[in-house]
Amino acid sequence: METVNTTERLRELRRLMKEHKVDVYVVPSEDSHQSEYVAPCDARREFISGFSGSAGTAVITSEKAALATDGRYFNQASKQLDSNWHLLKQGLEDVPTWQEWTAEQSQGHKTVGVDPTVITAPDARKLTEKIKKKGGAELVGVKANLVDLVWGDGRPPRPNEKVSVLDIKFAGKKFEEKIEDLRKELDKKKSAGLIVSMLDEIAWLYNLRGNDIPYNPVFFSYAAVTPTTATLYIDESKLNRDVVPHLGHKVRIRPYSTIFEDSRAFGASLEMEDPIEGKPPTPKRKFWISTKASWALSLELGGEEKVEEIRSPIGDAKAIKNATELEGMRACHIRDGASLSEYFAWLEEELVVKRTKLDEVQAADKLEEIRSKKDRFVGLSFDTISSTGPNAAVIHYKPEKGNCSVIDPTAIYLCDSGAQYLDGTTDTTRTLHFGEPTEMERKAYTLVLKGVIAIDRAVFPKGTSGFALDTLARQFLWREGLDYRHGTGHGVGSYLNVHEGPIGIGTRIQYSEVPLSIGNVLSDEPGYYDDGNFGIRIENMIMAQEAKTNHKFGDKPWLSFEHVTMVPMCRKLIDGKMLTPEERTWLNEYHQEVYDKTKGFFKGDERTLKWLERETRSINVMEFILS
Repeated sequence: METVNTTERLRELRRLMKEHKVDVYVVPSEDSHQSEYVAPCDARREFISGFSGSAGTAVITSEKAALATDGRYFNQASKQLDSNWHLLKQGLEDVPTWQEWTAEQSQGHKTVGVDPTVITAPDARKLTEKIKKKGGAELVGVKANLVDLVWGDGRPPRPNEKVSVLDIKFAGKKFEEKIEDLRKELDKKKSAGLIVSMLDEIAWLYNLRGNDIPYNPVFFSYAAVTPTTATLYIDESKLNRDVVPHLGHKVRIRPYSTIFEDSRAFGASLEMEDPIEGKPPTPKRKFWISTKASWALSLELGGEEKVEEIRSPIGDAKAIKNATELEGMRACHIRDGASLSEYFAWLEEELVVKRTKLDEVQAADKLEEIRSKKDRFVGLSFDTISSTGPNAAVIHYKPEKGNCSVIDPTAIYLCDSGAQYLDGTTDTTRTLHFGEPTEMERKAYTLVLKGVIAIDRAVFPKGTSGFALDTLARQFLWREGLDYRHGTGHGVGSYLNVHEGPIGIGTRIQYSEVPLSIGNVLSDEPGYYDDGNFGIRIENMIMAQEAKTNHKFGDKPWLSFEHVTMVPMCRKLIDGKMLTPEERTWLNEYHQEVYDKTKGFFKGDERTLKWLERETRSINVMEFILS
């Protein structure tokens, strides 16, 4: 992780701020579609700050610059930011949020600027309130993105990758049926229509996939659905030959750039209520936009008078996988699990037997090579986190060729990786040790494993949120005064984004707003990180299902989880004495399932089969007592 000298970039940005009469300038991480992971051309916050993590906001004044990020990236940001920057560690006591810091800098009637296409309407509204309270002038939308102007000719070109149809045998539901379901919701709530800006929602709605953002099979587009029309805003040059026949006459195709002029027309077309004396006219129906839609889009539609901001009904529907998608998740995780077992067996032989010197990137490349040979493989679902020793304590560590560590077989090795398959998306983390772990490493690993098992075995009533389940994973660490600075679980798409809302397990407020439902797919990934020494994370993918219980209090369904990740835990790191009989039973049954479902991939591969047999062997507490 190299530090970037941002002095000249900040000097030019400040010159442009002065030219545009802006005293404070905000640079969010997201693109115009609020994507968590962005195309290289939209990585503006990374360009201006040098910090490459997926989450964070940069704020620049005439004299100061601050970068705000969450606990996943404290370690990384401290290494990547140069002396021009002040790190705001979000979530820590007495550390202001980036909005509070921005408002403080606006004191004295100063103007704050932002590109209105990369901030949401609710965020713009809240920031405006904070600015006014602190005595700032206002928040203004600056149409020209000032970071783009600083970047100049060095800015990467906008991607123009092809878009193709996702076969119904993988999608499980026709796009016409999805649109019909959405229209029923529009009619029920008396809405004029929905303008869709989230890229994964558009891909899911129309059963299309693309490749405009690395690791995310999405494409730059907007969509509009009204009671009588459906429109896809995309440059037609991006469409494969199968897309137009697929959409047929049911979906209009309009150029990507026309979304804003069409939004103005949508807003102007709304039928108004009969005027009431002394009050401005109001529309009979409003257009829906997601709370994640941009401030610019909201303004073009007519602002708050003509727009209702909601949690997207498409996002909610997408998070509940159909039977085809669930079966695809099961199948792709078996193939993916076999790839990981093959990789770990290979890695152990290289490091321990052959004493090969391998760096983190070489190892990650080998894993991708193994995965790529599996059926229905499309690509990776994110940058592989291949991390040895202290690097494993960097939660979202990204090894870079020529600037990474050689894997130390006497230290912890953490591998967080995933892939995109036509039938699903995977995300698996395993922590291993190829030598002799310390007592603390074994203890920490076992505490984390207990948390994984607690979530996996949870049974809870319908209506329970991931917010409510979070403490199940942390309880064992908490008893030791330990914790981790990330969520316990995130939603996962079906051959879509590896991080998918609106559900998750964690302390984020939004996780308390959406109850878990049958068909949700999410991760189960507690961890522990000792900065400068080692990091531990274990991650399985789980699917919410109806639970079989002896009783049904309140006469409502009860839910539980089905795990689909098929990769052994690391025996060397497990302290069996710390596991209860129920936990040992779970672990032995899980390992038997992993062995049964993946052994067929290793015919003729004696190395991997032996490794699998060793790692999935039944655990008996006596072996730990006697050891």
